[in-house]
Amino acid sequence: MDFHVECEAEEDGRWIGEVPELPGVLVYGQSADEATIKAQTLALRVIAERLEHGETRPQSVHILLTAA
Repeated sequence: MDFHVECEAEEDGRWIGEVPELPGVLVYGQSADEATIKAQTLALRVIAERLEHGETRPQSVHILLTAA
């Protein structure tokens, strides 16, 4: 699984971080770094919940989080 964090500056000065491969993983931060870290954290939580609830089949998982 490869997930990419996309960060973009908002007009109000905040940064928005998103993982397009995981709908709903959308966060705000005071900097690009903070938004990236928050998006990565939320992405890992979403993946863990999907595994826990059987929504994703357990397999060899390789997770690569990169900032775009």
